[in-house]
Amino acid sequence: MRAPGIDELAAATPETRDRTVDFIRAVSILTVVIGHWFIAMIWWQGGLIRTTSAVGVTSWLWLLTWVCQVMPLFFFVGGFSNYVTYNSYQRRGASTGQYIRSRTSRLLRPSLVFFAVWIPVVVALHLTNTGKPAGPVLWGSTTLLRGLLPPGAFPFGPLWFLGAYLIVVAISPLTIALHERFHWRVIAVMAIGAVVADGVGFIGGHPGWRWFNAVFVLLLPHQLGHFLGDGSLQRLPRKIFWGMVAGGLAGLVLLTNPVVFKLFGHVRYEWFPGIGNYPKSMLGTDIEEISNAYPPTLCYLLAGVWTIGAVMLLRPALQRWLQRPRPWKFTIVVNGVIMTLFLWHETAFLLATLALWPLGLGHMHDSSAAWWLQRFVWLGVPGAILVGLVAIFGGFERVRPTAAASADRTPDPAAR
Repeated sequence: MRAPGIDELAAATPETRDRTVDFIRAVSILTVVIGHWFIAMIWWQGGLIRTTSAVGVTSWLWLLTWVCQVMPLFFFVGGFSNYVTYNSYQRRGASTGQYIRSRTSRLLRPSLVFFAVWIPVVVALHLTNTGKPAGPVLWGSTTLLRGLLPPGAFPFGPLWFLGAYLIVVAISPLTIALHERFHWRVIAVMAIGAVVADGVGFIGGHPGWRWFNAVFVLLLPHQLGHFLGDGSLQRLPRKIFWGMVAGGLAGLVLLTNPVVFKLFGHVRYEWFPGIGNYPKSMLGTDIEEISNAYPPTLCYLLAGVWTIGAVMLLRPALQRWLQRPRPWKFTIVVNGVIMTLFLWHETAFLLATLALWPLGLGHMHDSSAAWWLQRFVWLGVPGAILVGLVAIFGGFERVRPTAAASADRTPDPAAR
């Protein structure tokens, strides 16, 4: 059966579809792709290629991360999609296993292709003794990687998110059941859990507890997505969303402000080694010992709260704008290859590095004027390469027309 074209897909979009969800998903992934390229500082020393973040050496660039840390938004729209799709399967009498297989296949198909290409490359690097051993150690002196240092780019950095989201999809029937039974109490428990995990982890001196926030902080936006899926979030007054924006930003200012933590004296340096307060950046900076992202902290949670509130405020205007053909077709195109974009964008940057580094580009390790001027190159060249990679591998992600019939729809709240 011939796959429908973009014009056909756009024309066939039902009126009930929440187009903002698709748009936010597309913009979130594009922000990740462009953001990784934009802030990367390249190090190529002794047969080892790695990247560090310009955020750590640019005094004001942390502010951009308050806007561009979009992973909470991705989990938010994922919570919506998982909710409406699971309920659709339930209405048709399909099993939970069928639902999970359907949701994970879109992630796994392009991922298996990615591994099929890169595993032979990694093996070839070992067999030809190319590049410095990078780790982790498998046995003896044999490492998993050579020449390419994770967990940054090159090219396996995105895989942590893939693994995390596969787990979220697998447990989404449980999170949906909790939502149906306990509603807002689930959100309250997750918020309290995040506070406790950070409190015991930082103040209590048990840093291992911080990893509980990989559950609380990442699942809370996903759980909020269930409220979008059942229509109850949309029925809240706009002042709630303004409160989310104001409260999230105010909380970020307080938790990242050294003046607040100076009240606790020198002990704050035991809680937050080297800085004495939560870091301002929502990404790891490669300089500070504490990261708001690995594992996620209360600051990461607050960043999600304010951005989700902002999205809900913008949602009516976005929905009207997305009725126009061009923005909606753009959204369809990006969503059709969204996993391919995500999986291969660091490979595109690596190929750009192999081409541009010998020409003397990318050698700066501070945010000088020359570094800023080269941003055009380090966005344009990887972008062109990624277009080619998507043309090659994007077909493995696209679903058959029959599968597209289960598109996410906004349910009728009155049907609950």
